[in-house]
Amino acid sequence: MSKPDRVQLVKLVRRFTRAFDLEDLEQVMTFFTEEALYAEFNGKKNHGKEEIRKAFEPQFQGVFGQIRFHEQDIFVDAEEGKALIRWRCTIEVDGKRQAWDGLDILQFKDALIQEKHTYAKADVPKLEAV
Repeated sequence: MSKPDRVQLVKLVRRFTRAFDLEDLEQVMTFFTEEALYAEFNGKKNHGKEEIRKAFEPQFQGVFGQIRFHEQDIFVDAEEGKALIRWRCTIEVDGKRQAWDGLDILQFKDALIQEKHTYAKADVPKLEAV
């Protein structure tokens, strides 16, 4: 498969983000390579699709309430297969709406995500399963 050009990368990033807003974990997972890396904003690293899926499951099960990502900027380097999306995330829990800003740096291998690094401007409590 040939490397995506700038326009294709922008479309891929938008489709990827939209899958989160549609709360479609299966669709989100189709964007990753088998050996992908997802580095969370708290520093935790998830290697491979199975670990990445487990990291996303609480979000898609509604543990954190309704989450939506609102694109602010997208920057791409098609030659290097990299993209950066800056977003504002809104979350609604028990009728209360809050937001924070963040970004994802995405490294593509062909048209799939090889690495996803998330950074956020937020004080978010570390949740543990009970």
